[in-house]
Amino acid sequence: MKKHLFTVYALAAMAAACTPGGKQLASGIDLANLDTTYLPGTDFYMYATGGWQKANPLTAEYSRFGSFDVLQENNNERLRSLIEEVSAKENEKGSIAQKIADLYNSAMDSAKLNGEYCWYDLEGFLLCDGYQNTREITNNWLKDVWPRMQRQGVPGLFAMYISADEKDSKNNLVTIVQGGLTLGQKDYYVDKDERSEEIRKAYQKYIVDLSQHSGFGEADAKRISEDVLRIETRIAEASKSRTELRDPEANYNKISYAELKEQFPGIDWDGFFQNFGMEGVKEVCLGQPASIHEVENVLKEETPEALQNIYLWHAMDMASSFIDDESRALNFGFYGKVLSGKEEDRPRWKRAVAAVEGGLGEALGQLYVAKYFPPEAKARMEKLIANLQVALGERIDVQEWMSDETKKVAHEKLDAFYVKVGYPDKWKDYSDLEIGDSYLLNMLAVGEWEIKDMIRTKFNKPVDRDEWYMTPQTVNAYYNPTTNEICFPAGILQPPFFDMQADDAFNYGAIGVVIGHEMTHGFDDQGSKYDKNGNLVTWWSEEDTKQFEERIQVMRAFHDSIEVLPGLHANGSLTLGENMADHGGLMVAFQAFKNATKDAPLPDIDGFTPEQRFFLAYANVWGQNIRDEEIQKRVKSDPHQLGMWRVNGQMPHIDAWYEAFGITEDDPMFVPKAERVTIW
Repeated sequence: MKKHLFTVYALAAMAAACTPGGKQLASGIDLANLDTTYLPGTDFYMYATGGWQKANPLTAEYSRFGSFDVLQENNNERLRSLIEEVSAKENEKGSIAQKIADLYNSAMDSAKLNGEYCWYDLEGFLLCDGYQNTREITNNWLKDVWPRMQRQGVPGLFAMYISADEKDSKNNLVTIVQGGLTLGQKDYYVDKDERSEEIRKAYQKYIVDLSQHSGFGEADAKRISEDVLRIETRIAEASKSRTELRDPEANYNKISYAELKEQFPGIDWDGFFQNFGMEGVKEVCLGQPASIHEVENVLKEETPEALQNIYLWHAMDMASSFIDDESRALNFGFYGKVLSGKEEDRPRWKRAVAAVEGGLGEALGQLYVAKYFPPEAKARMEKLIANLQVALGERIDVQEWMSDETKKVAHEKLDAFYVKVGYPDKWKDYSDLEIGDSYLLNMLAVGEWEIKDMIRTKFNKPVDRDEWYMTPQTVNAYYNPTTNEICFPAGILQPPFFDMQADDAFNYGAIGVVIGHEMTHGFDDQGSKYDKNGNLVTWWSEEDTKQFEERIQVMRAFHDSIEVLPGLHANGSLTLGENMADHGGLMVAFQAFKNATKDAPLPDIDGFTPEQRFFLAYANVWGQNIRDEEIQKRVKSDPHQLGMWRVNGQMPHIDAWYEAFGITEDDPMFVPKAERVTIW
């Protein structure tokens, strides 16, 4: 998929200090969430959320449980109700209702999944009876079987997608990027620490166990495991890290199709694109050439048996969530227990809801919006976003490190933001997606439909700015640099992010920061490299860039110094963009809050000033409990900082927080003013 600057955030409309009837609005702060055994200047995160953490202990199902998960649980119940309401009816074949119902029912039919074990599906899917041990047979297998799997969404040794050309943002471009890593990133394959070694051993055991369960003998399963780890490690060593992938210029290498075939002759590109029905490829973007060269080496140097093993493994791993319970248990045992520390899988109904949401997301979204998102909510949110845009413009104006020319262009980019709220104006057409009674075949059909839909709507076509990259029911938000858009789906419009009964202090601290966060992504270390039209181009002066880099280095170094577990530090470079957006969101939202209340100051409520409630509301968004295994995983892979440090890592750099809580140099969280981040 295209890389977007997604963030786990929220948005909603603000209420005035009083309701239309004149009733005073509440503070929105649940005092039970606090733990006043802590002092604000000692550990603000625990002070603001310690009570919530005690009241919401981790269950066996979760490796991390926070405010977002509470909201997702609420949404799961809503979606389940909508799906079951549809499933209870007699639905016309081919209708959206029939597809929703049958996809859900196929995921819920445990008797069918376990009784038949879906081997009639799996064997047809793999088309492999043992090993083929000649290069000729293997080549035919690669040309016939594997291309079909790729069309159905099974991961290959690299990835292909179509999205906006980052230097010609109005037009789409075919992009080839690194892939082939079941574990998702190179660190797990190349790091030598004890935890990484433990994960690799567990991964090999998972491969052996699932291969044997899928019908391979012990010796064959062991060979599959050895071949998979060796080949994936080869590709990993040639791949870029998550941090390196954050540099857009270094990952943009546009060449002609003729140059692609000349520079990478070890891959049958004509056959690859013909497999997808993509005739007439003119140009491509090579994201990470070194990785693609290593794929060439793998195809040339590995044995026929080893090549089949890597492809078979990707297929078995993908299918394991959609066949019998034992396969799913093996899958969860590795990804859930080993990688994240979970103790128990999600119940079947939640997995079935997720399948429908993933496969027919916008169809389900139409039902969700009709019931849970009134039109007036969208209008209110759009008004609030406009208020935050004004505040960001004011923050731009007062920055001493920006030249007047850069400020002018920054305002132009801010004014050009394309704002999406709630749900798309046009919905996806699922009419040619066929859904039946086999869970595996349904998910393969979904994968194939998604690829076909991408090709027919984007290949050799201009960018559709009205496309949504999240469904309306998604509990999230994003900024996309190539369209210069900010998007806030309807699913996030619930407490603790927005409360119609709470005053502006609460709502600006929660939802307001979210909106400001997404807006300032347009000016973070990545977003600042794209102009108002979404093109990857330099628009800052050399001196402005230098001063900007000096300031963001303060943020990077501060988070590098954070020890999240004994001996394990946060990655200030990987999380830099999100940390900058949190900082910018706080600064912009606080300015907007002060603007909104300057003519009608809010009273103290529940013993807290309006300013204190602003920061408490922000902190409560990030209340969570988390397992050590999940912390270790996220430090390697997640561009977002851990919840605790989205609070304690941000407050020491916000002057208004010091003033609100009377923080002095005697407090442990105090950072001298000269050492604070000064970007927004």
